[in-house]
Amino acid sequence: MLAEPIPILFGVLCGLRRGEICALRWRSVDVDAGRLSVVASARPYRGGIRESETKTGRGRAVTLPPMLVIELRRHRTEQAQRLLRLGVRLTDDHHVFTGEDGAPVFPGSLTRSFTRFMRQHGLPQIRLHDLRHSHATHLLAASVHPKIAQERLGHSTVSITLDTYSHVLPGMQDDAVAKVDAAIQAALNKPKTK
Repeated sequence: MLAEPIPILFGVLCGLRRGEICALRWRSVDVDAGRLSVVASARPYRGGIRESETKTGRGRAVTLPPMLVIELRRHRTEQAQRLLRLGVRLTDDHHVFTGEDGAPVFPGSLTRSFTRFMRQHGLPQIRLHDLRHSHATHLLAASVHPKIAQERLGHSTVSITLDTYSHVLPGMQDDAVAKVDAAIQAALNKPKTK
């Protein structure tokens, strides 16, 4: 099932949760603007899938990196061709990531497919959710403002983001001190004008 890199890219480049990946529909993706709206999450329910609000109860907008925009354009074309062979026309109501038959994917199935994918490719056995953690860690390590990280991840408060990813912050403090020191030194060494 995980022949497509799309779920992995959503996790590592956008920080989406697995339920959000499974619930994402084309109507929520604007490849021209390079943005998507996370408005739902998929959960197992009575033998099927139920889409409900996101974990925090609020939707969010996520800017897409150019690499993912390119992959999404390719993926949509391939998905449309695959569905046409089944006699189905792709619409904006379809899920972005589906099974071969166009049906929505269960979050648990996505997790199992990811585990198999990692094993088959000789990659470290990490959890699908670890891709989300990697995204957050890279944002903070790159000195992205924690409020922006919070918004991308869909945390209800910035304190959740900071509490969860505080392990990234110690090295950032050294960088912050160096920047403040450089700014003060530059101000002190600036020639005075009359």
